[in-house]
Amino acid sequence: MSSVALELFLILLLIIANGVFSGSEIAIVSSRKVRLEQLAKQKNRNARLAFKLATSPNDFLSAAQIGITLIGILSGAVGGATVAKRLGDALHEIPFLAPYSEPLSFTLVVTLITYLSLVVGELVPKRIALSNPETLACAVAPWMNGLAKLTSPVVRLLGVSTDALLKLLGVVNTGDSPITEEEIRVLIEQGTQAGMIEEAEQDMVERIFRLGDRPIKTLMTPRTAIAWLDLDSPWEENQREILETPYSRFPVGQDTLDNCLGFVRVKDILNTHWTTPTIDLKQLVQPPLFVAESTRSLNVLEMFRESGTHIALITDEYGGIEGLVTLNDLIEAIVGNIPNEDDIEEPQIIQREDGSWLLDGLLSIDEFKELYEIEMLPNEEESGYHTLGGFIIESLGKIPQSGEHFTALNLRLEVMDMDGIRIDKVLVNVLPLEEGEGNDQDEEVSEI
Repeated sequence: MSSVALELFLILLLIIANGVFSGSEIAIVSSRKVRLEQLAKQKNRNARLAFKLATSPNDFLSAAQIGITLIGILSGAVGGATVAKRLGDALHEIPFLAPYSEPLSFTLVVTLITYLSLVVGELVPKRIALSNPETLACAVAPWMNGLAKLTSPVVRLLGVSTDALLKLLGVVNTGDSPITEEEIRVLIEQGTQAGMIEEAEQDMVERIFRLGDRPIKTLMTPRTAIAWLDLDSPWEENQREILETPYSRFPVGQDTLDNCLGFVRVKDILNTHWTTPTIDLKQLVQPPLFVAESTRSLNVLEMFRESGTHIALITDEYGGIEGLVTLNDLIEAIVGNIPNEDDIEEPQIIQREDGSWLLDGLLSIDEFKELYEIEMLPNEEESGYHTLGGFIIESLGKIPQSGEHFTALNLRLEVMDMDGIRIDKVLVNVLPLEEGEGNDQDEEVSEI
């Protein structure tokens, strides 16, 4: 083999070695630590080394950078000192290139080495590493770990120098940033798109994240819709209330629901009715669970778990009863609506043949935003409304009448029916973007 061929072969080996260092660095840095930890728990020695390098990358990165730097210097030295000189001598034999042989040879060698270094030494190895980072990280971990130990004296010197310079510049190392909810959502969405996660699973995870941010007031049955038993009422009236509603538990108050003594189970009433001629509700009442309206929904779920009581009354800051929430309400917030054969309520969301939606005024504002893929509604944080009816009242600035409508974002909302002063039904149409853009929800309300 000629000396020129040997030198070119040496340069190619150096570039390949640069690619090994570069690919190993990317493979370990981009590997998912959770996946490496799982492999390590399966008694995979290489995975344990890779996990160690990934969690404490400073020594490894310094060692890899030393290797890459030395290879770059050697490649430049061999190429510039020998190959460029020999190529220059060859070009000097060509008459019209002779005056430019030295700079031309240097330019050609630098261009060729740079091209090979970028493609063979950087881009290709990194693309390969990113395609399957955990597998490649496990494969190169023993070699990289050995290199880190071999160069440890130099690495320590570089580490001390780097820390001193960073301290001088006032740069503080805050460590790895924690994983955020948004990052988890993105990962789950990518898993769903790849077919690794079911859409129903993604939906439930999204709902659980929302549940942690929602106050319990957004899930409660409002006071006006609570069926309750009154100790001061005749037994016949209470019996009629039990028979006309499908519930298995009822709050028990005295004259008013604000004076709630607790809950009674229909099962206990039946058992008493079969053994005694008269029923004393006061003897059957179980202690109530009171929850402040601002309590987070996940905290209420924990209260249910600790107390064994699966129904709670929601109170305002003045001690009045705002509503009622059950374990089933929290479960439905996670998995979606679960109708049963005794469910006599109309659905809150109905799509009509023309594409419009007929919505219940008590529809949760979170479900409304989810239906139309809306991130934030106007004045949502400032006003603190929790239902579609609350949003309409806030937007109009008054209690509306049937037929009033307005536009918000690219939606046209029309109040179809009122139940006293409560908004009962709302018709929502999606407007074309060009028609809906620029419309403000505070514009003058039209009556139809």
